[in-house]
Amino acid sequence: MTTAIIIIAVVAVAAIAAFFLLRGRLTGGRGLRGRFGPEYDRVVARHGGDTEAAERELGDRVKRHGAIEERPLTEEARARYAARWAGAQELFVESPERSLAEADGLLAELSRERGFPDGDDFEDRTDAISVHHAAHVDGYRRVHGARRGDAGTEEMREALIEARKLFDALLAGGGTGREHGNRHLVKGRGTS
Repeated sequence: MTTAIIIIAVVAVAAIAAFFLLRGRLTGGRGLRGRFGPEYDRVVARHGGDTEAAERELGDRVKRHGAIEERPLTEEARARYAARWAGAQELFVESPERSLAEADGLLAELSRERGFPDGDDFEDRTDAISVHHAAHVDGYRRVHGARRGDAGTEEMREALIEARKLFDALLAGGGTGREHGNRHLVKGRGTS
């Protein structure tokens, strides 16, 4: 009888341990990989392939920024932002550098209005955005990085197109997301 109780207790403890171990794995690597997608791979690469360090960083992001509730935009604000983005795209033909500067500033302003961190810390802002829009945050990083002057025209055009995906996601904000074409971006201007 005592042996049977001990065996049942050991099996119960093993089952509980297996449950918590499996739960930790699902909310860890595979859960974070699924939540962050390409951002997961970017962070792992930045940590030199150290997935544990990358997962700690991503888990910390979720703890710090996961509770952010995106504030809705009014229809007037949506229209204003859409018009400004269209202007930034049109400006690309004349001045890709100014176009990217406008897009970069517009994404910062729109993300602030939606409730993401304010201030000058680009990394903190993109970390917060990555928790909610991981699939699109890389476009914002590309626009921000391309503004430094090393990028050719084609690279700047591609960055602006990628950033548009985040813009659309932030603009839609759970409401009616409208598609805004990239018809003003020209190909083949050479390099800067």
